Amino acid sequence: MTLSALAPRSVAVVTGGAAGIGLAAAKRFAQLGLRVCIADLNADRLNAAAKEVAMLAANGADDVLAVETDVSRVEDLRRLHQVVGDRFGGTDILMNNAGIQPGSAIFGPADNWERVLAVNLSGVILGTQIFVPSMIERGRPGLVINTGSKQGITTPPGDPAYNVSKAALKAFTEALQHELRNLPDGKISAHLLIPGFVFTGLTARGRSEKPAGAWTPEQTVDFMIERLDAGDFYILCPDNDVARSLDERRIIWAAQDIVQNRPPLSRWHPDYAQAFEAFIQKQD
Repeated sequence: MTLSALAPRSVAVVTGGAAGIGLAAAKRFAQLGLRVCIADLNADRLNAAAKEVAMLAANGADDVLAVETDVSRVEDLRRLHQVVGDRFGGTDILMNNAGIQPGSAIFGPADNWERVLAVNLSGVILGTQIFVPSMIERGRPGLVINTGSKQGITTPPGDPAYNVSKAALKAFTEALQHELRNLPDGKISAHLLIPGFVFTGLTARGRSEKPAGAWTPEQTVDFMIERLDAGDFYILCPDNDVARSLDERRIIWAAQDIVQNRPPLSRWHPDYAQAFEAFIQKQD
């Protein structure tokens, strides 16, 4: 299914497509012969990104569309859907990738919480509700790719609004895939992209050079394409510091907080430091 959805002349819409993972995905889709729409804020940055994508597209600028979009605004997403339909006839791949991480605290500014949840969670829900029904009616193989985060699974301390948004996004994407796979003659599947440490504008934090431990957006997208081809729902990306085996142990430990009735976030609790380290070192 995923191979046929990624076929030449299919149409991909990528939110947050002007930089980072979104731009890398848009470029990769163009290289595969797809027609691509990138949606993002800031018209100048968006148009510059569109030119980069057009250089890789089979028919240049004719195969690329850039639409300034705030995914937290339902009217923007409806306009995006209409523009893509008018230009390309519909959508086959929806990559809900737009996200922000301004930082947050439990008792921090409410505005930060509202904006993070509006973009990272509501933007995905709204985008899915607006695009996917017509993708189903289109009757073609399709993909919905939602960009999550490991922070939505292990929920480390330090940025609760971001964690909450990505944890809820995980639950939403799981429910979406269950819904899609039970449709009669369903040809669309949903997938949760779970990046590792990726050097993007979101993670740079003022650094100009990529840290040795980080992957590039291009590495992340290449891994995503590989795992889409394999049919994975959970696309759990490693990086140069963290192998999949370590991610797995961290995820299992987090889930066992409930099963073993440990304190929440026990991984960061001093009373469990030695037990966690022993668990990480254990080889099954």
